[in-house]
Amino acid sequence: MDLTVWRTFVTVCRVGSLSAAAADLNHTQSAVSRQIAGLERQLGVPLVERHARGVRPTPAGEVFRLHALATLNEADRAVRAVRDVRDGVCDRPLAIGATPSLSAGIVPEAVRGLLEQAGPVRWSLLPGLSAQLHDRVVAGDLNVAVVTDAPPGLAVDPRVERRFLGLDEMVVVLPVGHPRAERRPVRIEALADETWVEDNDGSAALLRQHAARAGFSARIDLAAADLPGKLALVATGHAIALIPGVLTRTLRADVTTMPLVDPPTRGIYAITPRRAPHPRAVPLLDQLATAFASVRPAQVAHQPPESDAHATAPGTSRRHR
Repeated sequence: MDLTVWRTFVTVCRVGSLSAAAADLNHTQSAVSRQIAGLERQLGVPLVERHARGVRPTPAGEVFRLHALATLNEADRAVRAVRDVRDGVCDRPLAIGATPSLSAGIVPEAVRGLLEQAGPVRWSLLPGLSAQLHDRVVAGDLNVAVVTDAPPGLAVDPRVERRFLGLDEMVVVLPVGHPRAERRPVRIEALADETWVEDNDGSAALLRQHAARAGFSARIDLAAADLPGKLALVATGHAIALIPGVLTRTLRADVTTMPLVDPPTRGIYAITPRRAPHPRAVPLLDQLATAFASVRPAQVAHQPPESDAHATAPGTSRRHR
């Protein structure tokens, strides 16, 4: 169907008169009447009815008007977006995805840096698990996703570009006043008798793998729906948990962290679509790298001298290369 006719119909409904619509569109009244009649023939139903002061949409016409208006608005946005690209202006919203732990601090900090550097940018943030975010990037729903290679790992996909941002060391979070809470690093086997809580399968797998390498089976007796729920169970003394080091600066006041000797790590990556990348994606990746680097000193400050060994492959423990 011709969108010009749709626009004519929407205008007739808005002004309530064929003659007023003709004047608004710079058409003749007979041309407007022919367009409406042709549209009614195509759809097989009357779209407008006459009344004493002009015309109004029929029930079917009102339904069509709502859909037509949405379509015309989207078409107008499409034209503006193309013209902005032609003129070197970027007004495309920047859709960002990130895992919950990265949404809590690193990504907002990076976006702040982007806005300070590049000026106003419309943006949105969608939290999710790495596999879900990968699929959203491939589908075109996200321009950038910040993900991890924690179990089950990252898919190798030629449709996306992947940039490594760094290694994140996991830490143990405990309630304030926990008898085992120490600022010096401990070995995870010292916590073999503790009850643990986890909020997703990937995090639980990372804990189980690290505990198994230390010779014990982690007792994950509690499950939380999300990260805030996990921290709430820790804060109230029901369990302890393994959490990403990037969360250390954003935790609630009634929990504390304890570093581990030879902690498990996970690689942090930013992924973008290979085709039609967003113009602000590369500057955002640079800001993400800067934001991630800013949390590293806080993470390594509590590590013993032997933890200064060379970094290993993402998602592995240093002791188990």
